[in-house]
Amino acid sequence: MPLGNGMIGELVWQKDGKLRFSLDRADLWDLRPMENLSKPEFSFKWVQQQVEDNNYKAVQQMFDVPYDRAPAPSKIPGAALEFDPVALGELQEITLSLQNAICNAIWKNGAKLESFVHATQPVGWFRFTNVPDSFSPELVVPPYRKEGAAGADSPVTGQDLQRLGYEQGKVSKDENRIVYRQKGWGGFEYEVAVAWKQSGQTVTGVWSISSTFSEEKGEKKASELVSECIKDESFDKAFQTHSDWWRTFHSKSSVSIPDPVLEKQWYLEQYKFGSVARADAPPISLQAVWTADNGKLPPWKGDFHHDLNTQLSYWPAYSANHLDLEEGFINWLWDNRETFRKYTRDYFLTDGMNVPGVTTLTGEPMGGWIQYSLGPTVGCWLGQHFYLHWKYSGDEKFLREKAYPWIKETAVYLEQLSVKNAAGQRQLPLSSSPEIFDNSMKAWFKQTSNFDLALVRWTFGKAAELALQLGLHEEAAKWETLLAEWPDFALDESGALEIAPGVPYVHSHRHFSHLVGWHPLGVIDWSNGGKEQAIIRETLKTLENGSPDYWVGYSYSWLGNLYARAFMGDEAARTLRIFAEHFCLPNSFHANGDQTKQGFSKFTYRPFTLEGNFAFAAGIQEMLLQSHTGTIGVFPAIPDDWQNVSFNTLRAQGGFLVTAQKANGKIAKVSIASEKGGVCKISNPFPGKTCRVKCSWKESGSLTGDTLSIEVPAGETIELME
Repeated sequence: MPLGNGMIGELVWQKDGKLRFSLDRADLWDLRPMENLSKPEFSFKWVQQQVEDNNYKAVQQMFDVPYDRAPAPSKIPGAALEFDPVALGELQEITLSLQNAICNAIWKNGAKLESFVHATQPVGWFRFTNVPDSFSPELVVPPYRKEGAAGADSPVTGQDLQRLGYEQGKVSKDENRIVYRQKGWGGFEYEVAVAWKQSGQTVTGVWSISSTFSEEKGEKKASELVSECIKDESFDKAFQTHSDWWRTFHSKSSVSIPDPVLEKQWYLEQYKFGSVARADAPPISLQAVWTADNGKLPPWKGDFHHDLNTQLSYWPAYSANHLDLEEGFINWLWDNRETFRKYTRDYFLTDGMNVPGVTTLTGEPMGGWIQYSLGPTVGCWLGQHFYLHWKYSGDEKFLREKAYPWIKETAVYLEQLSVKNAAGQRQLPLSSSPEIFDNSMKAWFKQTSNFDLALVRWTFGKAAELALQLGLHEEAAKWETLLAEWPDFALDESGALEIAPGVPYVHSHRHFSHLVGWHPLGVIDWSNGGKEQAIIRETLKTLENGSPDYWVGYSYSWLGNLYARAFMGDEAARTLRIFAEHFCLPNSFHANGDQTKQGFSKFTYRPFTLEGNFAFAAGIQEMLLQSHTGTIGVFPAIPDDWQNVSFNTLRAQGGFLVTAQKANGKIAKVSIASEKGGVCKISNPFPGKTCRVKCSWKESGSLTGDTLSIEVPAGETIELME
């Protein structure tokens, strides 16, 4: 059972017959640098030369092998609490309330557990009732030192903690408190503490984790915090403020759809998003605050993968009306700009800014498969989140101070990095498409891949759009000129999107990187008419006629979004249902492989990563509401048999909050509230008919046509009726 608040997390489960709370904190990191990334070979031009000389083994030895061998930099685990099950007996049931984020367990002998991670404070609470006088927790610490040699596991399965070379931390015990202090690399330390009190047959406790980073910010050490909480605050009082936060969270949006599998999974994803995202916490990493509690480092070092994972994890934030939690990602990117600029100067030898594709907590590069971990367009894809935040919020200050400056810096970098070919068109000196052909020589393309091209075209296009919005006409003209110097997308003989010119999509692959121009970027879109509709149709045929053998869970989540953007509701629902039923564990975690082994993937393994979960939620939202073209569409991609379906306060671009209901197959209600004020454009919910518009500030009227345009003042609401 997962609990969390963006900074700390808890997993309630059974291990070796004992009740266990696995405890984690987002900023527990070993930040030792990768020494190979400071050598003279750390240069995009050096990599280019090796590719030209057909000497790619040298590149693999320089960048891939050290990543695989080195245990760090890496996310590191916290600790665990264990409780003796003998006193509890046989479990009757365990549940997780999504509404107020509390785990409840009942044993057949009458014992009960309540546990939650406070929504806004770095503490977790637990309360046992009907337990013996001697009942108390034990703190189980990670085995940084143990008998025997360290194992040689891979970064995917998680390397042995002993390889970090730490001295085992110290545990101190008082009568009703346990504190564990662990020293890490380079002066980093973290502290785990638990304190409890007993009254009759009730044991109430509180735990926390603090780190060097939190203590530098003036936050209290875990040992101080738990002592204060257990002395001065009650479980019920803490739970009340915790519940208030979750009540507000759930009030931001809701859906009601006639498919119980999809509806339940959507609410599970909303819950997990509320558990791992905060404005003042690090971004959502591969496992966020639920690092594997198995005596190893987490899969893929628990890092920040910006070639898909972080991006997909924030897809649902926008239309689900959780911009406040999405700000954590934006804030982290913004705060690490100087690190990214230095990386850009050192590796690409340009001005402007790009971002490493695989980073540490502080934004430093980690290496690995450098086609993607040091990819040339990573900063562009991350820039889309700045753009989306502006479009969905309508915040002019954010546009001026953050969105345009970020996109402008990536555009400056792209202008300097790109070169002109013999035909006079711009291209990247070397290109790739995550994670096509893995880390082989074949993964580099001499011509710009559709992945990189989509991000380049999007960046120059949005730089021009935002510059115009700000009245910067000369800058807008410059970006438009640069955009025109890039080629069109590469298509195969059927007219489907290729991976790169002359490289069709013919091999099953988990990452639909060649399709980013269609979704999420929208550079290619159904609304643009016949030519692009034909590209989308043929591209879907290529995917459908191929094999899903080497897809993973997030492939199905992404495909669900693609179908929704093509207004194919039945296919979107079917694909998203496959994800929910075949690629998720019983606790709803996306485990990458087909857990049912029913042929939806040849991968049957179970490394847990979160991006598939959140891309699923975004797919449901795309079925219910779309606004990426600037025109709001309600129920644009729902199955024909969804006769009764509704949603409340989903957010559309422009700062509009939309509520809609379809009853007995007909639109029964559409209301739109404007936060910022402006022209609301919406596809007529009653095609071919007159739409009555009820306004909250003036007399009602009627409109006709396929697209309705209505000026809505800030703070006002309109209702649309047949």
